Amino acid sequence: MAEMLNTRSQQILEAVIEEHIATAQPVGSKAITDRLEVSLSSASIRNVMADLEEQGYLCSPHTSAGRVPTEQGYRFYVDTLMRVVRINQQHKNRLEAEYRGQGLQMAELLRSASKALSSVSCYTGLVMMPRLQKTIFRHIEFVKLSSRQILVVFVTQSGLIQNKLIEIDEELTASDLEQITNYLNQEMAGLSIQAMQSRILSEMAEEKALYDHLLQRALRLSRAALENDTDSEVIVEGTSRFLEQPEFSDLDRMKRVFQAFERKSVLFDLLDLGLQAEGVQIIIGSETEYSEIAGCSLITAAYSGKRGSLGTLGIIGPSRMPYSTVIPIVGYTADLVSRLLNNDTDKDTDKD
Repeated sequence: MAEMLNTRSQQILEAVIEEHIATAQPVGSKAITDRLEVSLSSASIRNVMADLEEQGYLCSPHTSAGRVPTEQGYRFYVDTLMRVVRINQQHKNRLEAEYRGQGLQMAELLRSASKALSSVSCYTGLVMMPRLQKTIFRHIEFVKLSSRQILVVFVTQSGLIQNKLIEIDEELTASDLEQITNYLNQEMAGLSIQAMQSRILSEMAEEKALYDHLLQRALRLSRAALENDTDSEVIVEGTSRFLEQPEFSDLDRMKRVFQAFERKSVLFDLLDLGLQAEGVQIIIGSETEYSEIAGCSLITAAYSGKRGSLGTLGIIGPSRMPYSTVIPIVGYTADLVSRLLNNDTDKDTDKD
């Protein structure tokens, strides 16, 4: 779309967007005159702004003669006009201070990341916990709670701990569970949960399993423990930040946003879009199917372990946000979390 706008139109569109980001008010020609380095008459600026409105980059609120950017305008700005700045040292220090010397477990680390994102950006921080299916299995333990109930404790190579209660149809002794645990830890360690599931199904179909009672029980138990574990938690911090934004003073609009926070599946789907993408991703309002986030933008980046992406983190706020400074905050946080997770994995490996 860049070929549709000449240099002057791009300069004026950039000035309108940056003025609106700074003030949250409709922008008139005088404000653009003050911002532009080149000398243009107010009439010329108004003509260009009228053209930009006709082309869909700007719109005029009913209550004002000024103009505000549309989602199309923001998208053009982000893709073509914006100059991303380097994250400043103060922001780096604040992000790193959340973790320094704490030795956090993965769940705590990611919760701290969501808090740090919200605190530093002044918007709402989001972190998607790793999909269990994609993580690498390290250890499993079965704890007998009653004659028919067993607590399964998974530990992944990246430090994620997940518990699950399962029902069994035959009573197993503590000795049985210990043998099953030892077998699975010896045979399955180092596989992804997905690969582990495939191997379990394959071994259950083999003739050996038909005649090996312990193996049968081990495979049945592990299969039950791994069923229906495709969902991931989304950690949300700083939802009250939306109350500080003038765009969301309208009660109905605010309700829609908070409904999205309550329906974690919406946030999960949005964060999942950035899981396999490289670098920082920007989603603006109605570019998704979710009407709840109309008027919002989501900036995300994937964090990773040694074997690839584990999850996604990011910031959600009004489309009128300072992208050039928020983008490096998200990118740096994803890199920082990845480094910390990899360091913890290295330490665990050394202990082994």
